[in-house]
Amino acid sequence: MTRFARAGAMALALAALPTTVQAQDGMAGMHSWVRIGGRTCMLAHFHDGSATGKTQAEAERAAITAWESFTAWEYSHRWGRYSNAVSKSKTCNGTRGEFSCTVSARPCRY
Repeated sequence: MTRFARAGAMALALAALPTTVQAQDGMAGMHSWVRIGGRTCMLAHFHDGSATGKTQAEAERAAITAWESFTAWEYSHRWGRYSNAVSKSKTCNGTRGEFSCTVSARPCRY
């Protein structure tokens, strides 16, 4: 499928969503949702965030910020809190002064 065909298909899918879902949840309606512990979460869709830092803690915080920024941009601020996400994982590596971390999680809205 070409990039233009995918864009057209996405536009048609978004047009079919109720207006309130579009306004409040961005493109989240294109994924299946499930209720977990009182939250509405993506059933099987993960987002990732990666960053570097001078310490592992700095790199991890920056990776979480990257996750939150992209998720909020794509789905709205209601989905963009890493603290609300589920199925979290983190990998970090590096040496003194140069660390890189990646976080992954399924977004949940509050």
